[in-house]
Amino acid sequence: MAHYDVIIIGTGAGGGTLAYHLAPSGKRILLLERGDYVRREKDNWSSRAVNVDAKYHTKEVWQDKDGKPLHPHTNYYVGGNTKFYGAALFRLRKEDFGEIRHHGGVSPAWPISYDEIEPYYTKAEYLYQVHGERGVDPTEPWASAPYRFPAVQHEPRIQQLHDDLSANGLRPFHVPLGIMLDESNPQKSRCIRCETCDGFPCLIHAKSDAQVICVDPALAHPNVTLVTNARVTRLLTSTSGREITGVSVQRNGAEEIFSGDIVVSSCGAINSAALLLRSGNDRHPQGLANRSGVVGRHYMGHVNSVLLAISKSPNATVFQKTLGVNDFYFGDDEFKYPMGHISFVGKLDAVALSAGAPAIVPGMTLDIIAKHSLDFWLTSEDLPDPNNRVTLDRNGNIVLSYAPNNDEGHKRLIRKLEHLLQHLDMHPHLVPRNLFVGNRIPLAGVAHQNGTVRFGHDPKTSALDASCRAHDVDNLYVVDGSFFPSSGAVNPALTIMANAIRVGDHILERLGARAAVPVEAAQ
Repeated sequence: MAHYDVIIIGTGAGGGTLAYHLAPSGKRILLLERGDYVRREKDNWSSRAVNVDAKYHTKEVWQDKDGKPLHPHTNYYVGGNTKFYGAALFRLRKEDFGEIRHHGGVSPAWPISYDEIEPYYTKAEYLYQVHGERGVDPTEPWASAPYRFPAVQHEPRIQQLHDDLSANGLRPFHVPLGIMLDESNPQKSRCIRCETCDGFPCLIHAKSDAQVICVDPALAHPNVTLVTNARVTRLLTSTSGREITGVSVQRNGAEEIFSGDIVVSSCGAINSAALLLRSGNDRHPQGLANRSGVVGRHYMGHVNSVLLAISKSPNATVFQKTLGVNDFYFGDDEFKYPMGHISFVGKLDAVALSAGAPAIVPGMTLDIIAKHSLDFWLTSEDLPDPNNRVTLDRNGNIVLSYAPNNDEGHKRLIRKLEHLLQHLDMHPHLVPRNLFVGNRIPLAGVAHQNGTVRFGHDPKTSALDASCRAHDVDNLYVVDGSFFPSSGAVNPALTIMANAIRVGDHILERLGARAAVPVEAAQ
């Protein structure tokens, strides 16, 4: 049985970042990845392959709370879901780390403060080459350093919207983006600002995903090993149950066992919870590290909607995901509770719209809709409900039970956007009235998954301590979105990355090692 200092299960925002941070230490590190590398092929940039055929989604089938089949919109590849994300890398707001009262209930406080994680946000932004501008987003928390790269500039139609929103008293800003773009030198820029970024794997490796930024550079160190197509089925413990003694892997039709001084689950919030539940034994009858009973519970994935505003004025934008609005994040004078975040999805084309959003409008083809739409993405916070949870069926397959909550803030956010657009220079429309086609992201859309193995100071109400180590298992850590006690209303990816570096420092100290990773290493 091969033995390592650290075994990391999963290579996404959590596991990939952690591996990169630990790699220079010289410690023996094993990365176990359920999938393989995304094949570089023309279909990487095919809207039909990605949006209609779902070529890169897992073929695994889960169940919903009613026992109906659930086809998750998730991916098992080196780099995890960062291979397909839109690379919008936000910090949670400082207030998100404290208790916040919402219309639908209370968002609980974290066991660490924003000030404690802030240095790691800065390191993660530098590592993932985030382009942005400080001091414009009205809710942005304090930062100890400027962005490493300038904000990605708006194309003309988005710049017009920015100016119109500003003229109406709002404070739009440039979305912080992890892309390898040099607008001062387009000929040498790795990123070409194409229309196939959000939701697509980058064929030219110009998106700051965990594979390109972290995993591949980590593998340049001789002490780091990656094993692909390795599905971890369970974690084995000592007779006392206090330590992991083996990691059981299904690979090439056979079982392999690996051991490590430290084991890190970075499978994503849903699969990390499922792995711990599958690993139950006599010492852990409710599932591994689940004396508190919270493992799998408090699943959150945000309240997300895509909203298309269709006007007569064409939208020729190619790279659309550059503008954000947070004026309503914590509410306003009319509604004192948080509403959430407004930004954009990647520009939708007729092929993407044919996958189900929106329904055909009389007298308008999907191609016309696509050429005249502004494609908004709205995110509101859902609250941690213990009944929103990951469980297993009798065969060990995932069951995801979820009932939406805290909806009122999201409905208000949609109405705010509708009201704004009705009073901007977007007339006349191609239909007799303003048309807004809203589509709530379904349960299968698990890109923002978090909260199933929450951290905290009290072992009775949390599974992990403040360092993301299991209260009940001394050498087990969980480093992905599982640890979130609340979800905020921005993409969780940067927080997962920052926390991975934070936990990495703790693991290095435990191993008696240290990291020496220059922030420029990934350029």
